[in-house]
Amino acid sequence: MKLVRDMGERILRKTFEPIMAWLTKHRVHPNVISTIGFVVTCASGYFFHQHMVSRAGLLILLGGVFDLFDGTVARRTGLASSFGAFYDSTLDRLSEIVVYLGLLSLYNDYRLALGDVAMIYWIVGAMAGSLMISYTRARAEALKIKCSVGLMQRPERVILIGFAALIFGERVYLGQQGMVLKAVIILLAILTNLTAVQRIWWVYRATRPDGEPKLSHGLEEPAKPE
Repeated sequence: MKLVRDMGERILRKTFEPIMAWLTKHRVHPNVISTIGFVVTCASGYFFHQHMVSRAGLLILLGGVFDLFDGTVARRTGLASSFGAFYDSTLDRLSEIVVYLGLLSLYNDYRLALGDVAMIYWIVGAMAGSLMISYTRARAEALKIKCSVGLMQRPERVILIGFAALIFGERVYLGQQGMVLKAVIILLAILTNLTAVQRIWWVYRATRPDGEPKLSHGLEEPAKPE
């Protein structure tokens, strides 16, 4: 999974390098970029609510691209700051909550055949797992422990929901086609919580008297917390 993520990031960086170069040249503040990405991603929640699923998926993916822009521009312009990292991470969590709320609205419409009570619980589970992934890492870093392990980090979550909604969104009402988005949500609910448990175990190992202080071998620090 990490190999796929790294390869995808390299492709994105090469594709959007002209835009990042322009943003760097004009010294666009990374907090501005983070805010724009936040608004774009939050808009996807509205489109889920309006049952415009493919548009919502496109906006999720576009918002994910802004995540790439802000960190890169911050480093290139020297405008990186502790507050900027905090601000960006906080907006990521808020926008993710909005996306899940939009999905809740999508499946909680009793007027349409799409309404599915069981999916509400899966969506809440996915949202809880996603937030726990971020929380466990934040608490680990407060203990000076690197904790970037796990399958379902933010890039994977963005890609799975974004592409599932974008590709199958217009067919979500057509019986079996709607199962793709449902399957992705169920997968997220399971794997995000497993990732949180994996991080708890990782920190437990790191804090044992006979453990290795930071257990950081073989890992690369992501651009920002997950």
